[in-house]
Amino acid sequence: MTIEDILEMMDDLLDKSVTVPFSNKKSMVDTEKLREYIDNIRYNLPTEIKKAREMVEDRSVIIEDANKEAEGIIKDAEERAKVLVSQDEIVKQAKEAADELTEQAKTMDRSIRKAMTDKLDSTLSEAEKALTKALNEIKAMHAAVTEAEKK
Repeated sequence: MTIEDILEMMDDLLDKSVTVPFSNKKSMVDTEKLREYIDNIRYNLPTEIKKAREMVEDRSVIIEDANKEAEGIIKDAEERAKVLVSQDEIVKQAKEAADELTEQAKTMDRSIRKAMTDKLDSTLSEAEKALTKALNEIKAMHAAVTEAEKK
């Protein structure tokens, strides 16, 4: 069931409501049914929101894995440098290699973080659009209810 279907059912519920005599055109609505529809809307939130939540959870795991991998690369580079300490030129080369590996790890970490941030931003933007659309539909429904109440 989509949010559109649920909103249509809510609209039908309002159309079928009974006007209370002497109450300035106020209507009685089956509140349990209306609560059920609202709960259904909550349970059927757009998948973009669910995706955004998953992205936030996945982002932490990916960053943690990238940091562990970067630490492993750094540790390997440091160990290689220690083995080659015996000769000055070799030590110099080992330090350069370690620095290069460290920079590669940092670059990879920045790249992963940027990709995750971009993807998360995109997903959250889609979720925001979906929520804005749903909010506009709810506002329109509220205005229709208010207008119907005035009649």
